[in-house]
This record gives sequence, C-alpha cells and structure tokens, in this order.
Amino acid sequence: MNERKAELEIMLNIEQKRARIADIEQEMQQPNFWQDYEKAGKTSQELSNLQKVIEEFEKAESDDDLNKLETELFFAGEHDDSNAFISFHAGSGGTEAQDWAEMLMRMYQRYAERNGFETQLLEKSDGEEAGIKSATLEIKGFRAYGNLKGEAGVHRLVRISPFDADKARHTSFALVEVTPEIEKADMEIKSDDLKIDVFRSGGHGGQSVNTTDSAVRITHLPTGIVVTCQNERSQLQNKELAMKVLISKLVTVQKTLDKEKLTDIKGELKQASWGNQIRSYVLMPYQLVKDTRTDYETPAVNDVLDGKIDDFIESYGRYLVNEKKGQT
Repeated sequence: MNERKAELEIMLNIEQKRARIADIEQEMQQPNFWQDYEKAGKTSQELSNLQKVIEEFEKAESDDDLNKLETELFFAGEHDDSNAFISFHAGSGGTEAQDWAEMLMRMYQRYAERNGFETQLLEKSDGEEAGIKSATLEIKGFRAYGNLKGEAGVHRLVRISPFDADKARHTSFALVEVTPEIEKADMEIKSDDLKIDVFRSGGHGGQSVNTTDSAVRITHLPTGIVVTCQNERSQLQNKELAMKVLISKLVTVQKTLDKEKLTDIKGELKQASWGNQIRSYVLMPYQLVKDTRTDYETPAVNDVLDGKIDDFIESYGRYLVNEKKGQT
C-alpha cells in the first residue's frame, strides 16, 4: 500500500467501517431482524453504503482513483449519512430580514427537490408583513446532513428593497442552523425537565389544523433548547415529532461537549448581523454570490436562489478535505 493510500485509510476510518459491517451482518442474521421493517431498511442501506466505500478503497490504486476517493473525506463524520434538521432565523433588518429568511428556506427546499431529498415543514413563525421570523425543515435522504452541514451560519443579502418606496439598497441577514437527525439515543429525559406548551397552529397544514390547539412547543429547562412542531394534525403527532427533534439536539450537545466539535456538528451560532456571514448574495449594484470561507463565487444569483447550490457545497467539501489533510 502506497503512502497516500495508507493516509486515506486512516482519514476514512476504514477499520472502523469494516468493524461496523461485521456488526451489521451479525445483526441481520437474527430471526427478528425484519420485524421492524423501517429500521431494517435503514440498517440494510447503511451496510450497502459502507460496503461501497470499502470496495472503492480496496480497488483504488492510481492517483485518479485516489483523487475520487478523497471526496469521501467530506462525509467521514459520525452523522454525515443522516437526515438533517435545518432551521432559519431572521436577523438584523426587520421585514427585509424576514423576507430573506423565507427566501433561504425556499432555496433549500428547491435544493432538496433537485437532489431527491424529501422535505417536511415542522414549524413556521410568520413575519408581521412578509417572510418568516423562524422555521424548521426536516430533510430526509442519504447524506442530507453531510451535504448541508456546511450551510450553517449567517447568510447576507444585498438588494433594492421591495418594501421601500424610495427603492433604497438594503442589507439583510439570516441565520441557518443545521443539525443531524439522530435515530437512537441512549439517554433518559426527565419529565420534570420539560415544559410543554400547546397552541393553535397557523398557516401550514390546512384549515382543520387551525381550528384546534394541535401545535406543541417543548422547552428543555436545563439547557434552554426549545423545539416546536405544528405540521401534523394531532397534538400527539406533533409532540412525538418535537421530542424527536429535541432528542437529536440533546444527543448532539451531549456528544460534543467541547466547543470545537460542537461547531463541527451544529454550526457556529453567531449573531445574524454584519461581519459574521459565511456567504453573501448581492443582487445590486451587481450580481454575485460569494462564500467567504472558500472564495467560491458565481454571478448566477437567480440559479443559486432556485436551489442550485451544489457547487458551493462541493467547494466547501474540498475546503474541509484540505483542512483535514493539513492536520494529519
């Protein structure tokens, strides 16, 4: 094995992947494996994905094959194969920022649609005049989190305001938070640690949702984490889904006690204002979208806002891979 391939073996956690394959194959031999069909399907998919990585690693010999294999480093994180929760929070800029937050939500919905991911709106708080104050989407699909993790941070918009009679140029900010969906949690949540509020859903879900107090907000008192779900028609369904989001966030925090790793999983929770942006979207006086971390840019602003953000995701992946290689 040449030196470069040996380095990739360590960085891709090949031995850990082989051990996980052995565990799954043993689990699949159990007679009750297929009783929980949904869980069994996910486990089978995990096995297939792991076997594909191992197969590609074992046959990779030339530099071209190794270059292709390096892209797997972007998805080497513990939760990268998971579904994702993505939240939007309007920042500085009032109605402008609320409209911008909704534009971002649509951008990621379009991205998910283009890439075959399933999306579900869990909660949305509308702005007073337009847009949203906050919202949360669940994005389902293989490596949804791995692809979207680099989108966490402050996004900046510069444009002529459609809400300004003077047609002045405005700068707006919105915060995007990305968290992996964690399926299994070996933790106990005490009922005394939870504050559960129910209220009337608004907007999404149809008229029957709006006539009952079906929405649920859960506050985890020790950490201050708040999750809301108003998508489903019954209070019980909303509570179950809100608990799923809460558990995923609590497990994430539990597993990432040091700040550096927390940043890697959740995205740094910076104030949504000037100077903290990871990406700028300029519509006037010129058109340009530029990522401040990778310096990747494109003048195709409308395409980006319509969900064509794959080049930004790939450039961030290369940026992470180069950082990781520099640390070894």
